[in-house]
Amino acid sequence: MNGAQTPAFWCWRHPRATGAAGRCIGRTDLSVDPRRAKRLAHRLRATVRREQLPRLVWVSPLRRCRAVGRWLARWGFECRVDDRLMELDFGRWDGRPWSEVPWHEVQAWEADLLHHAPGAGESLAQLAARQQAFVAERRSAGDRAVLLVGHGGWITALVHLPRGAGAVDAAQWPAAPRHGALVRWPAPDAAHPG
Repeated sequence: MNGAQTPAFWCWRHPRATGAAGRCIGRTDLSVDPRRAKRLAHRLRATVRREQLPRLVWVSPLRRCRAVGRWLARWGFECRVDDRLMELDFGRWDGRPWSEVPWHEVQAWEADLLHHAPGAGESLAQLAARQQAFVAERRSAGDRAVLLVGHGGWITALVHLPRGAGAVDAAQWPAAPRHGALVRWPAPDAAHPG
């Protein structure tokens, strides 16, 4: 992240999806309760007013994020959908109960969290590559603040995955932020991101 100024990223995790409990959910396109989507949109709108942020929000194309974007669009926000904000693709694991995912496959992923593609889907390194392309694009556009509604894995990787990492310890990987939580990156008091 040297050279260009990094905009502040204001990342809200989508509301809890309907039917997600106990399942491996990445690209599985689950809906959210419309009341939860509206509540999160209200919180996002209040933050924009208080902090005088732009009325432009980026969202993942998955319904659990787009539902929030639809409310914001009704209230005059510009809402842009970007595929690079999608959650990790868990391949054949996606949508299945965790109890049905073979334990040896989970262990193989834990042994190489960065480069192993769980369920033959997408690796964390691949997620990071599309994430870094999004960040670089927003930086080159001169954005001072980027607001987005995204996914727990995407947000966690943005905040905790060191740029240029060669390996990641699965035992040290943090839990995703709670549903509806706001995560700022870089942190307001951080001297250097990532």
